[in-house]
Amino acid sequence: MKLTTKSEYSILALIYIARHGEKDFAKIDDICSKYNIPKKYLEQLLQILKQNRYLKTKRGASGGHTLAMPASKINIADIIRLMDGALAPTESVSTYFFSHTPLEKEKKIMGVFKDIRDYASKRLEKLKLLDLV
Repeated sequence: MKLTTKSEYSILALIYIARHGEKDFAKIDDICSKYNIPKKYLEQLLQILKQNRYLKTKRGASGGHTLAMPASKINIADIIRLMDGALAPTESVSTYFFSHTPLEKEKKIMGVFKDIRDYASKRLEKLKLLDLV
């Protein structure tokens, strides 16, 4: 697993939005300023999060973004999978994004990569957005 800026910026934006609470809508410009994220890129990421029902938006001067569900219900593994795909170090041990790879020919290395996958996925699935706020 290697995080791209898609996951990193999405997690940072969610943390920022969660800190603002349910009634206070966070502004894109404020998130961009806080974390030095390009505005157009963040808009794309927030749209993906909205389409997948993690965010709600409100238009207008008092508008912005807020969480569509409690921060205690959003696990970080799901955000990473949404943005970057598999948590596994190779797709041949991935539960959600399986595909065959040359490493399948060596059972011992596959066991190591499965252990890595299991550790990362268990840890990230237990990690809720609320834990980071």
